[in-house]
Amino acid sequence: MSIDPSRRLIEARVALVDDTMARIRSLAASAPLSRELLTEIAALLQPLADQQDYFTAEDFPVAEPGGMGIARYLLASQPDDSFALYLNSINPGMNSPPHDHTTWAVIVALEGQELNRLYERVDDGSSPDQAELAKRSEFMVERGRSIQFLPDDIHSIHIQGDQPTRHFHLYGRALETLDERVGYNLETGAVVKFNRNFLDKPRLMPR
Repeated sequence: MSIDPSRRLIEARVALVDDTMARIRSLAASAPLSRELLTEIAALLQPLADQQDYFTAEDFPVAEPGGMGIARYLLASQPDDSFALYLNSINPGMNSPPHDHTTWAVIVALEGQELNRLYERVDDGSSPDQAELAKRSEFMVERGRSIQFLPDDIHSIHIQGDQPTRHFHLYGRALETLDERVGYNLETGAVVKFNRNFLDKPRLMPR
């Protein structure tokens, strides 16, 4: 009895994701959290991004017009919601407000460009509702150029041009569980709950 080619692809993709994540978990258990460790994790994730035949736009389409601008696919996570890997398909014109993650993050590109603006707080942090941010740099995530974040880092995402992006986003914990994430309004200084205002429920990768 022959195996359906689509089923064969799904099984190969799942095996590749699972093997990559096992390697990443093993590496993460060997050293304390640091930017250097996240750079090594990004290097382990890069070969997955090189297998573009397993992660096509047909299997992971971009978001429908009129929504948040992001189609987010959960590829893998642990039973305790740690080590959550997503594939984000993002439409051109999407701009996120500055936000934190409250967990570490690694972003590796399959295709397309994602401009990241990096910020730091320059107020004294005494108000839970107001903050003052200063932009310190910009970084373009594209094939061969990944970015990593520690839990308190603040960034915004901007998809320019006319092409969607498809990137892997790996987090220390699943985004849906991170109730303390905040976003920042650069014009008013308001601090808002990020998950509640800007996060949609992810789709699941076929298994």
